[in-house]
Amino acid sequence: MQPFKTLTGIAAPLPMSNVDTDAIIPKQHLKTIKRTGLGQALFEELRYFPDGQERPDFVLNQPKYRQAQILLAGANFGCGSSREHAPWALLDFGIRCVIAPSFADIFYNNCFSNGILPIVLPQEEIDALMQEAQTALDPTFTVDLERNVIVRPQGNRELPFEIDAFGRHRLLEGLDSVGLTLTKGKAIDGFEGKQRLGQPWLYPAA
Repeated sequence: MQPFKTLTGIAAPLPMSNVDTDAIIPKQHLKTIKRTGLGQALFEELRYFPDGQERPDFVLNQPKYRQAQILLAGANFGCGSSREHAPWALLDFGIRCVIAPSFADIFYNNCFSNGILPIVLPQEEIDALMQEAQTALDPTFTVDLERNVIVRPQGNRELPFEIDAFGRHRLLEGLDSVGLTLTKGKAIDGFEGKQRLGQPWLYPAA
C-alpha cells in the first residue's frame, strides 16, 4: 500500500449527506476482485445519464474537479453495505482523502486499509472548505498527515485535524492488513518453530 504523508491536490465539493456505498460503487460492479478499473464506475448513477453520457452538473464531471484527489463530503459518508469496493473505486479514480462531518464505521476503517485518509471535521468547517473549493480559481488543498493539518488555498491558512492514532500509523507506513501481519513476522516464525517441535504432526513432510 502506498504510504500517505502529504497530499497536494484538487478538492471537489460533494455537499450530500448519507451517500451510501451503493451510490459510491453500484452493486453490479462487485463481481470483480481486482482493485483497478472501478474508478470509471465511481458514483455511476450520479455521474452518468442512463445512456452513459456524463451529467454536466455533477462535480467530478466539471473541468475544475476532474482531477480531484480530495473529496469534501456530507455527513454519514459511506453508509450502507460494507463493500470494500467503495474505497477501491475512490482510490482508482484518484481520491486519496475524504473529508466529512462523519463516516459510517466500516467504510471509515476500510479507508485506512486501502490508503485513503478519512478526516472528520465539524460541519461548519466542512462548509467553509466547500465554499473555498467552489470559489477558488485553483481549489488545491494540501493535507499533511505528518503535521495533522490541512493547508487551505486562500491565504495558505492551516486547519488542524485529529485522526485515529493507529490508523494514522498505518497510513504513514503504508501498512494494509497483510503488511500489518508481516510486521509480526519474527513472532510468527518463533511460534511456528516451537509448535513444529512440540506438535510435529501439524507439519507433515512435503
